[in-house]
Amino acid sequence: MPREKFKTLTEQMFYVLLCLTDECYGMDILDRVPTMTKGRVNVGSGTLYNLLEQFLNEEFIAETKVEGRKRSYILTDKGREILDKEYNRICAQVDDYRLVFNKEDSK
Repeated sequence: MPREKFKTLTEQMFYVLLCLTDECYGMDILDRVPTMTKGRVNVGSGTLYNLLEQFLNEEFIAETKVEGRKRSYILTDKGREILDKEYNRICAQVDDYRLVFNKEDSK
């Protein structure tokens, strides 16, 4: 049975959407993701533009400006919902880990 599209997000998907809480260009995202993750996550340009096209088709993001080949995007309410859902899924995983290993919240 095929996996439901966008039921869970890859790290690259998560961080691309997270970057788009503020309007930005594709090239900005390529810079922001590694900065945001302290180099732990990188997104290649091919992956980025493929994701942007998919996110546009799903209405997770909206195109805000077009200046020649340069395009600007922003997260939509639908995109925020999918990002929130993924955040909650990740938090549930952390809670499960802490429960199994008897870890206290380290915050």
